[in-house]
This record gives sequence, structure tokens and C-alpha cells, in this order.
Amino acid sequence: MSEKYEARIGRLERLGAKLFNVANCLVSFGELSARSGRNESAIATTEFEFCFSLPLPVQIVVVPDTALDKELKAHHLVSGMPHIRFFAAHPVFDPSGLNIGSVWLIDYQPHVFDDESRQIFADLAVMVEREMILTSMQKSQLELIRQNRSLKRESLIDPILGTWNKAAIVRSLRIEMDRCSKAEKSLSLLMVTLDQSRVIDEAYGNAVSDVMLVKMVSRIRSCIRPFDALGRFGSDMFLMVLPGASHLVAIAVAERIRLTIMSHPESIQDARFELTISAGIVSTDTFPDVQPEILISCAEKALISARKAGSNRVVQAMPTQPDILI
Repeated sequence: MSEKYEARIGRLERLGAKLFNVANCLVSFGELSARSGRNESAIATTEFEFCFSLPLPVQIVVVPDTALDKELKAHHLVSGMPHIRFFAAHPVFDPSGLNIGSVWLIDYQPHVFDDESRQIFADLAVMVEREMILTSMQKSQLELIRQNRSLKRESLIDPILGTWNKAAIVRSLRIEMDRCSKAEKSLSLLMVTLDQSRVIDEAYGNAVSDVMLVKMVSRIRSCIRPFDALGRFGSDMFLMVLPGASHLVAIAVAERIRLTIMSHPESIQDARFELTISAGIVSTDTFPDVQPEILISCAEKALISARKAGSNRVVQAMPTQPDILI
């Protein structure tokens, strides 16, 4: 499938030229002139010109000696240079029976073209038709693959915020935990929520609340690395997967996010909101050899602890904390 269409047609042309021991075999769909630029040879361009000057065949046409043909002998490429002496053409049809192209044979000396040669020529035309069908099927398949990938990606993206959705971020966590474990690196998980989200939602509705979350997502992205995963875990709750990050790095990232959010207050109608976040952190360097679900649970409990402690703070999950124990 990776081989270019032009290369596959070229292979059939070389096969045709070898089979019939002619100077050239040309395959065309539509105007030959559209393909003539593929070969810098002046003689090849002339051969294209000769074929293009003739009607598209509707059945097999064989002229053993063009110099003796009453119609072709006056053609300037037959009577003059390069003195084309043999010509044959076979139509190419699509699956519906529509004549869409042809296979042409050109040589500079007369040829005897018997019944066996005609059958082989017909077989070559069938090969061209099958190549055309295969190419069409491959294009359709590639388009379906592209559409499926697009649909799959859309199914993993939160349509409003543009982050990964819950299923996707949990999947990302599983993949990154496995990678970090094999590489003997730590991994950290951040769970963040906007403290004012519920108040804004109740006072102004979901649309305004979503606008605030979109802005929050933009500011979070500015604080994390491009390969860190960010996903919507709940209505106003976000999960971040930081591969290779220790608990100390995770704390620094969470604090950077908290300060960034604080530094951008928002005005809604006549009200001004000093936005803050609460964050829960858990790392595999403090919770080694745990399942992803346990890590998420620890991060969620650390977030709950942050909100209970007055919000606008970061809490790290530790095995020694009673409210963190699983």
C-alpha cells in the first residue's frame, strides 16, 4: 500500500514492453499529456504525443505496420521522425464498464501480432484494470482509517475543554505508569479543582462556568510540559499525569498552577472573582507498586483534604496520613 501508484503503473509498463519486445508500453487514464512529464526523455514525450493524437480505443486496435496503414501513414510521426512503425492499443474499463483509459504499445519497426499476442495484450489490460481497482480500494481504505482515527480521537476528547476525557486520562495513566515502572522512574498525579466552580455554576449557569474552566485549562497547560497528560476527570475536576516527576517536582508544578490561577481574577457581569484552586498530589516514589486506581484514589483524597483545610492549597498524599490510607 505504501508503493506509489505511479510506480505500480510503471512496473506494468515495463512488463508490457518486455512481453511484446517493443520500444515502449504506455498506460493512461484520461489525457496522456498529464503523465508525459514523468519522463524527461524526448522520445518518450513524442510517443505520448502520438498516442494522445489518436482516438481513445473502444476495442483492441493493432497496426502491424503504420507505414502501410491508409490512415496512419500520413501521420507526421510516422512519415517523419521518429518514424513510428508499430502501434497497438487496448481499452481499459472501470467496474461499471466505462471506458476510462488504455494500454498502448509503440515500436519503430513492424511487428507480427498473432492471436496469442492479442490474448496476452488483453491479459495485460486486465492487470491494469485490477491495479486501478486495487488503488481505488486502497484509497477508500486509507480514508476509512483516517476517519476512524479521527472518530476515535474525538471519542477521547472532552468536546468543551479540548482535554482528554475521563476514560482517556485513566488510559494515559496506565500507559505512563507501565513505562515509568520499566524505566525505573517515578510518576506523579495531580488532581485539581477550581474552588469557585460551584458558586459560578449556581449563579450564572453551566455556560459561564464552562468558560471559566476553558480559561483554567489554558493556564494549566502553560504550567505543564507538552508531554504531560491533562484530562477532565469530573465536572470541575482535572487530572494531570506527570511521567518522570517526583513528588517534589509535582508539588512545584501544583504551586505554579495555583499561583498562575490566582494571578488571573475574572469578572462576570458586575462581580469580580478571585479564582483559586485546590490540588491533591500523589507520586509513585511515596506510593510504590500500587495500581492506577489506588493512585487516583490517593490523589482524590489529598484533594478532599486540601478543600477541607480551606481550599487554595496543595496537599500531598502520604501513607502516614489517616485520611489518605486506603
